[in-house]
Amino acid sequence: MNQRTYIMIKPDAVARGLVAPIVARFEACGLKIERMELGTVTREQAEANYAEHEGKPFYTGLVAYITSGPVVKMVLSGPEAVMVCRKLMGATNPRDAAPGTIRGDFGLTLDANIIHGSDSAESAAREIAIFFGE
Repeated sequence: MNQRTYIMIKPDAVARGLVAPIVARFEACGLKIERMELGTVTREQAEANYAEHEGKPFYTGLVAYITSGPVVKMVLSGPEAVMVCRKLMGATNPRDAAPGTIRGDFGLTLDANIIHGSDSAESAAREIAIFFGE
């Protein structure tokens, strides 16, 4: 089944010049880039995206980090796109991510873990609406 998902290459990866190798991994798996944009995340977008974490100890730092510099926002599509992207990204904590995954190969810390990807088709629809207004 063809599916859409949302991917964000985070400020640490953009600053380190990792956009091209990360995008290449998604393309190599046959995923189609429907939209891609370099830009910044507004405070409102960050708060909407991370609303379920509001009140948690890491929330303020998370919003500050994701709004701290440019990101690459993407809508990808393909068969089982959410699952394929989650596998490519690896575990959220780079220390736990397998070699060969994006976080396993490029991630440095849990706080600066390179990339965000939707965890379900429902989350993807919500995130695409937040960041692209669709």
